[in-house]
Amino acid sequence: MNFDFTEEQLMIQQAARDYAQRELIQDVLEREEKAEFPARHVKNLAELGFLGMMVSPEYDGAGMDSVSYVLALQEIAKVDASVAVIMSVNNSLVCYGLQRFANEEQKQKYLKPLARGEVIGAFLLSEPEAGSDATHQHAVAEDKGDYYLLNGTKNWITNASSASVYIVMAQTHPDKKSRGINAFIVDKNTPGITLGPHENKMGMRSSDTHSVMFSDVKVPKENRIGEDGFGFKFAMMVLEAGRIGIASQALGIATGAFERALAYSQERKAFGTEIFNHQSVAFKLSDMAVKIENARNLCLKAAWLKDNHQSITVAGAMAKQYAADIAMEVTTEAVQIHGGYGYVKEYHVERLMREAKLTQIYEGTSEIQKIIISRSLIKE
Repeated sequence: MNFDFTEEQLMIQQAARDYAQRELIQDVLEREEKAEFPARHVKNLAELGFLGMMVSPEYDGAGMDSVSYVLALQEIAKVDASVAVIMSVNNSLVCYGLQRFANEEQKQKYLKPLARGEVIGAFLLSEPEAGSDATHQHAVAEDKGDYYLLNGTKNWITNASSASVYIVMAQTHPDKKSRGINAFIVDKNTPGITLGPHENKMGMRSSDTHSVMFSDVKVPKENRIGEDGFGFKFAMMVLEAGRIGIASQALGIATGAFERALAYSQERKAFGTEIFNHQSVAFKLSDMAVKIENARNLCLKAAWLKDNHQSITVAGAMAKQYAADIAMEVTTEAVQIHGGYGYVKEYHVERLMREAKLTQIYEGTSEIQKIIISRSLIKE
């Protein structure tokens, strides 16, 4: 197996690293404190081609591969996971879902501006009573002939207030259960859509998260994605690709915390020497490095499989579960290595620890990933 990156992949990684280390780092603490949406950075990432990375140039995307996406997303998440999740949702869920499953008219109307980064999108699946169990959708899209009438509530929606395009899952045929769910492209400015308050989150605070309420929202028939009843299958296949994005975010968060802890351990002195020279600290860093390398290999394998049109169901679940779990472990150890300084905001590692926690929860909890993995073992 060839572990070397291409020149183009390395250039993309370097471009993301340069932007993160030069621009994102400047205001990340202030934005996080204020829970302020990073509008300037989103615009700049669009200009770099990072909001439609894997979309074909035919639809105004950058036409990059999934490995390049993993490398770029990791560099962004090292510094600011809020910006990384905005980038991830637009790429992994919205653009990927439309490019793979939308019809030509939908791609021309919606995918192109999303790929260019002129607008961003949101993926609306979770509900107050349908989180991990997405089969029980309470949002209803009633078939009215030439349009659907959409009613219901979605929550924990990333990009809810900043997005212009929503991809919404809703139940049309309750008697068919999951086979009665449809997926729709909904313009956020459609009458009848209201947002709940900005969620006051523990981490990733400058990513805007809201509940979205639909009250008699008219959705044109032509905005349904795929055949009638395709919505649940659509959501599950899109989330498979999305797991690679979340795994890459978790990997970036862990790597950012590790790099800060390693640098600090070579500067901070205790008992007459740099703390790196104390075995208790050196062994922590050793364990962190091994876990990060394992997570990196899982992420890259899943991306490689996707690029080679092979199943990513299990590989994506493994990458997401492992990377998220080690991100929590690594960031916790990074705080410990920093001691009291790790508990204050200016050293960044406490923020990275708070950001790591969410990667174990959203787009499928670590427990859900273990269900997917264990079921695959039985099938094998």
